[in-house]
Amino acid sequence: MYAQSLSWLLLAPFLLSLAAFAMRWAGKRSIWLAELIHLVSITAVLLLSMHVVQGVLAQGSISALNDWLHVDALAAVFVTIVGVVGFLVGVYALGYIRHDLSSGVLQPQQVTLFYGLLNLFLFTMLLVVVSNNIIMMWVAVEATTLGSAFLVGIYGQRASLEAAWKYVIICTVGVAFGLYGTILVYSDAVHFMKEPGMAILWTQIVENAQALDPTILKLAFVFVMIGFGTKAGIFPMHAWLPDAHSEAPSPVSALLSGVLLKCALFVVIRFAIILSRGIGAEFPHLILLIFGALSVTVSTLFMFVQRDLKRLLAYSSVENIGLIVLALGVGGPLGVLAGLMHAVNHSLVKSLMFLTSGNILMKYHTRDLGKIHGMLQAAPLTSLLLLAGGLALAGSPPFNIFISKFSIFSAGMQSGHIWLMLVCLAFLAVAFAALLRVISSSLFGQAPDEMAAGEVQPLTLAPIAVLLVLAITLGLYLPPQIALLLNQAAGIALPPGSVASAPGALLNWLVLP
Repeated sequence: MYAQSLSWLLLAPFLLSLAAFAMRWAGKRSIWLAELIHLVSITAVLLLSMHVVQGVLAQGSISALNDWLHVDALAAVFVTIVGVVGFLVGVYALGYIRHDLSSGVLQPQQVTLFYGLLNLFLFTMLLVVVSNNIIMMWVAVEATTLGSAFLVGIYGQRASLEAAWKYVIICTVGVAFGLYGTILVYSDAVHFMKEPGMAILWTQIVENAQALDPTILKLAFVFVMIGFGTKAGIFPMHAWLPDAHSEAPSPVSALLSGVLLKCALFVVIRFAIILSRGIGAEFPHLILLIFGALSVTVSTLFMFVQRDLKRLLAYSSVENIGLIVLALGVGGPLGVLAGLMHAVNHSLVKSLMFLTSGNILMKYHTRDLGKIHGMLQAAPLTSLLLLAGGLALAGSPPFNIFISKFSIFSAGMQSGHIWLMLVCLAFLAVAFAALLRVISSSLFGQAPDEMAAGEVQPLTLAPIAVLLVLAITLGLYLPPQIALLLNQAAGIALPPGSVASAPGALLNWLVLP
């Protein structure tokens, strides 16, 4: 039953995306039919993803299609991110695209194209996190570029087309490095597998990781880190990210930052597990620490000088991805658990912030922070969402990111990386100052005289409010099912010999009553 749900989890968004594309020829009914198909698709993805996660909690893992698809607890964490965030962003997109259509920014033919591409994008991200075939995993990561690049450039303006082209070139070249690392692992594994076809499956490679050549493993991981790290937005391979995130429609920006970056990072984690099982955790931890620290320190400086709201949020994504990588590099039960928690928490909060920026853009028709002021007068509900989201993103209690950031730095201190943690903490203060400046300059002051007070529409407020409730809830209380899932996921990512019970005990101490 769960295996069938796993297959349908991929088939539903793929088939419905094709149906949305076909609505282009439906005449006057094309828009509302495309909206209906889109709503059915994102609802199916949410329900099926939750059913698959339930199956993982019940029986440990789910496999389908001769083990080409495989969802364990680690993959289930990312399936949850795609399902929940994809649904809420999809609901928001209905109101956002209606506004773009009514204002003439998009034409009816572009609306059906948007919904088809958005659901195709969800399909490709789901394929990344459920693939057990490492070559298919690479294909899925590459496919996310094709699925989302057209979304980035859908407005057809010079800046958006340039951002889409830059996105395609940088990510395609970067992911080519990932392919080379993937082929190195496969070519080494095929030598000692009883059946050559088994050498392509991640589960089989992990079981036989100690038979792999250590030199090849190290070289492969470097290529994987560069290749898939490009898609994850890790410094210095992040150059595509600020342009793509800022020029894309806000729902697309939310998916790019909240979901896509995590899917690419998931692939890095999969290969880090192979390396840890094969030669030990020291080498992958060193690489992860270096890239994580660089991402945090450099991105915060870029955040402080940004005048474009969405570009600032894009650099904040680089910072938080850096924190996740840093936590994985610190290692240990607390470090791995904190990194996975932060992946979930950041997905919710960053989606919240990008969707809120979409409301601001619809109201002010600009992303220039110098022109956004008086929001408390012009849009009080959006102002409250921006205030809460900014504080959450900065890591203020009682929001969920405070818990995961606190856990990351606690893990770093306990593992002996005291000076590194102190340096990163100082740069996070710079990020906090940048976010505080955005909040203070945008909320207060006099609203433009020609602007009427009032919100855009309820459909663009409700999903953001749900994301805010989730961010507060996970900051105060972690449901036992999520705690168990994170505990099991951390156990998979930990090197052999780690204390399996430590993450669960620590999780209870941190967030459970």
